[in-house]
Amino acid sequence: MHTSTSAISSAGDAHRETPITALEIGMFLVLLASYALNAMDRQIFPLIAADVRREFGFGLADTGLLSTIFTLGMAVAGVPTGYLLARLSRKAVLQIGIAIFSAGTLLTAYSYGYADMILYRAATGIGEAMQLTVVIAIAASYFARFRATAVGSINFSFGIGAIVGPLLGGHLIGVERDWRLPLIAFGLAGFAAMVLIAVSVNKRMTEKMAVAGTRSDERGATTMWNRNTALLTGMSIIGGLCIYGYLGMYPTFLREHLHYTPADTGRVMSIFGLGVFASIFGGWLGDRFHPKIVLSLSFAGTGLLGFLLFSGPTGIGMQSALSFAWGFVVSGVLYVNLAGYHIKAVRAALTNRATGVFVTTLYGAGAGAGFFIGGIATRFGWSVAGLAQVTLLAGVGILLTLLLQTDRMALRARKAS
Repeated sequence: MHTSTSAISSAGDAHRETPITALEIGMFLVLLASYALNAMDRQIFPLIAADVRREFGFGLADTGLLSTIFTLGMAVAGVPTGYLLARLSRKAVLQIGIAIFSAGTLLTAYSYGYADMILYRAATGIGEAMQLTVVIAIAASYFARFRATAVGSINFSFGIGAIVGPLLGGHLIGVERDWRLPLIAFGLAGFAAMVLIAVSVNKRMTEKMAVAGTRSDERGATTMWNRNTALLTGMSIIGGLCIYGYLGMYPTFLREHLHYTPADTGRVMSIFGLGVFASIFGGWLGDRFHPKIVLSLSFAGTGLLGFLLFSGPTGIGMQSALSFAWGFVVSGVLYVNLAGYHIKAVRAALTNRATGVFVTTLYGAGAGAGFFIGGIATRFGWSVAGLAQVTLLAGVGILLTLLLQTDRMALRARKAS
């Protein structure tokens, strides 16, 4: 028997005033921990990309595509995830997602060549999209007044994974001299997480729906076809190209252009994860201040950092500082608030669909980000690649931000323009 969306909605409305218990918070923390594991999984391939490239003889652009192709899987998963959410419980969809990305990670370690490896990498994205869509929907439903802050807590858990993943992965590679070992370890850990969720998280918590009918919610659009969602979709595409240009190929830039060791590369990438810890603060900024201010300043910071990362100082100290700033500004503020404002652009009843649009567009753009920046770097050098794919695109993002109609968004009343 499946659980319909309408049934869930009715149950959620009936209990929407029920206070959140410590047990429910604990269950949400388990979900965040599972997403942290997902982040560790995601961060591993860019770290081992140079080893994979060396063993199989892949080109730079092809390696970049392998690093970011999982985002194509995330993009194409948007529609089937929505289909499943209309027929299954959120918990069931979450578990299916974790199983898919864990299996994809394990199979990557046993790839024979480019064709099957790229399929396994794309499959990890399908699973992650299912998990991320559900976790964001749960967070937005529980903390309807502070949706960006709630999304920030999810990205905070990503920051934990972004720190632990490269450090542990670099250690495992160093011990066994085998790039496959981290993939096997994290793939198996994903199946263990499924068991933990099955026994510790109940559907009463996962199926609770967002509170509808509030004063601020009435300002959100009643359909997904609206100006703000269209503009935010464009900004999400830009965000995906910037974020995954960095995440997909920056480790390769460090290893092949700046000649960092795998251990040093892992340390720099883990410091990026420290910056992501600003996500809860970044979400608070989005709930507290005007969207145009938050997004325009975030895009401006993205453009500046993109230029400095690929054209600035080469020392490990400065690269670490810039990576920290990137994690703070781009992942901690820009990413979190793009997700939050997608949800705020519509009524509470459209939360699942708004989340799906965000995931599909940002990660769909990210799918080719590594390929594009790798191709530009091959022809024109890393400085031009950073300028073209990050700095200039961020400028376009600022222009789109200025066109938002914030009086038609579900913002707190004192922040509406």
